[in-house]
Amino acid sequence: MSLVTTHVLDTATGRPAAGIEVELSDGTTTVAKGRTDDDGRIRDLGPETLPAGIYRLTFDTGAYFGPDAFFPEVTLTFRISDPGAHHHVPLLLSPFAYSTYRGS
Repeated sequence: MSLVTTHVLDTATGRPAAGIEVELSDGTTTVAKGRTDDDGRIRDLGPETLPAGIYRLTFDTGAYFGPDAFFPEVTLTFRISDPGAHHHVPLLLSPFAYSTYRGS
């Protein structure tokens, strides 16, 4: 299993957000890329291990909501302190708001 996984839920429709491209980076280098499946999940984003540090998940929400999207992308910055622990970073998304949390 990947060290980092994500799940995107479209809170406006109450359904998973399928087909969103997501990039995992360390701020300068792309570590992995993926696309949410029909359940809004990416279960295999990146390697099984990463060194401790600051990472970013960038979600291409503009492609999901269209060219007039208020948030054309969402970037979530988080810290990996324990390289052996799984890091699940969900995104709750709507056309004019988003939120996140550390999942399990």
